[in-house]
Amino acid sequence: MGLILMIKKKKRKMNKKRIYLDDVRTPVDPDWTVVRSYDEFVAKITKIGLENIEIISLDHDLGPSAMAEWHSNVYRNYELNYDNIEEKTGMDCTKWLVNQWLDGAPIVDVVIHSANAVGSANMMGYINNYRHIHKLPQNCVRVRIEHTV
Repeated sequence: MGLILMIKKKKRKMNKKRIYLDDVRTPVDPDWTVVRSYDEFVAKITKIGLENIEIISLDHDLGPSAMAEWHSNVYRNYELNYDNIEEKTGMDCTKWLVNQWLDGAPIVDVVIHSANAVGSANMMGYINNYRHIHKLPQNCVRVRIEHTV
């Protein structure tokens, strides 16, 4: 059974929100709640509450300087220099989320749909390290979610 099918079955059962962070893509499935930036991500999760979220899917590059870094460094050299990125990224969202968990907020499943392999690995590593330390399954993986762009 595929991850997306399992997500749909879980959602029907639990009736919780699914958060999709991406500055340009929109998932085909209308059940996702789309947020476009770090600020929208924090505001939406704060409003909904982690206890009411089933799963979060993260993109890494959330603006023009992050995309420029992907094109100039990540795509060609497999290097990611955060000093070249002006806006907050999915990694900033990841760190904020883990800090919420450290403060006692409910832990939710997170997947990564970013095309940026280095940024994806950074986010997966950060989340899975938290999960490992807290003796939870290291289940943050890279996925493909059908989208319109």
